[in-house]
Amino acid sequence: MENNFLIPANANRGKLIMGFFRPIDLIIFGSGAGTTLLMLLVFQNYVSQIAFAIVVLLPALVTGFLVIPIPYQHNVLVFLTNCYNFYFVNRKRYYWKGWCSCYGEEDNKQ
Repeated sequence: MENNFLIPANANRGKLIMGFFRPIDLIIFGSGAGTTLLMLLVFQNYVSQIAFAIVVLLPALVTGFLVIPIPYQHNVLVFLTNCYNFYFVNRKRYYWKGWCSCYGEEDNKQ
């Protein structure tokens, strides 16, 4: 096959926890869930109000949203990181020079 290897799309899934999560994903979600549990214990008398209950549950909801797997990317966190890197960090400028433009000096051979 002359060094043409076909690597399946799910080749890296064996390196992930339960086939979906990296260790940092579980740390992020665990910290959000832990913060929510701590807030539930501290503010248990105020959770009967809907607005306050949403604020208390917000850390778990946000971190859960960040680690949800999405197609063609690993998860939402990786997608947002790639968008940030593409638009703000590694922004490259491509100049169009035409279809048949010369990109260097031509030697005049006579």
